[in-house]
Amino acid sequence: MLEMLDNPQLVKIHFETHDDLVLVWANGAPPLVAEFVQVKGAEADKLWSVADLCLRKKQAVGSSIFEKSLDRDQHEETACFRIVTLRPVVSALTPLTYKRGNEARAIDCDEMVALKADLDGRMPNVVSKRGNGTGYWLDNCQWDARHDEVAVKTHNRMRLFEIMQAAGSLLLLEHIDILLDELRKLVKTAGDAKWKPDKAKKILTRKAFLTMWDACLAKLKDDAAQPSGGKLIEKMSNASLTGTVVAMAVDMRLDYARSVRTSRYMQPDEASQLQGRVKSEVQNLSAKRAAGTLDLDGPAFHALCVDRMDAINASLPADQGDRSAFLKGCMYDIADRCLLRFDRTGL
Repeated sequence: MLEMLDNPQLVKIHFETHDDLVLVWANGAPPLVAEFVQVKGAEADKLWSVADLCLRKKQAVGSSIFEKSLDRDQHEETACFRIVTLRPVVSALTPLTYKRGNEARAIDCDEMVALKADLDGRMPNVVSKRGNGTGYWLDNCQWDARHDEVAVKTHNRMRLFEIMQAAGSLLLLEHIDILLDELRKLVKTAGDAKWKPDKAKKILTRKAFLTMWDACLAKLKDDAAQPSGGKLIEKMSNASLTGTVVAMAVDMRLDYARSVRTSRYMQPDEASQLQGRVKSEVQNLSAKRAAGTLDLDGPAFHALCVDRMDAINASLPADQGDRSAFLKGCMYDIADRCLLRFDRTGL
């Protein structure tokens, strides 16, 4: 999905139709290229080998990973292939992990010649319906080892941050996670849909996806920019805070919301770190107040929270710049989301 967002050549995705995924590429001149993707999640705790690639279920012809993959070469689009695994591969399969077109995986290099001979020996005379055999499959197959879920999530976060940065809109980590969650929901919904009667739900064009994406961004922008039904105002009023103090708090929260969408001067790690410090500080203060070790009324507790934001700002390295407004805006955003109260209600 992130590739489709970033790359206009990826024009369509099929979810669990002919394969786990089918990526349709428009690389310029016709015909289109269909990339058939097999995702292997349940794997043995070992390296993938040529034998694994050729293993047939109950000796049934056509049941191996290799045969199933090559068999997809039967449509009008030019076929290429991708295998996604958590485990890496043995050295014999390493050339397939290089990008297509890399000279280190040229079909006539020693490693690929040896791999083709091994594959031919295990799968003799296997060809696709279009007459292509092992050489074609090796030349057009990409092996994509993803290692673990944490690494994938980290990669996706950074990829989305870079995409949005290139588009002129930086996002904080919490907003990136919201958008990634929406993408995961979209993928799951498409995968769970049945070909009949919901064929349309299983195929997503780039045009339709960008429309959905723009709607998600607009909703995120609206949620951040509005005072969320006046919750912040209500909480401050309940704490006997009125007038310009409340108005300034609302304004600082709106500035914070704008900065997390448009700032070009703050990396996601820095923003996430600052948010974490604000959350930790207000949690400490709220806990002390709930325990009775901090006996302050609403205005005094609010003033203490503001002072602590200034203290955090003063502790930052000089080259980080003045983040006081960001920290206070973040604090007010936390209050607006019902995670911080300035009055004593609910303690």
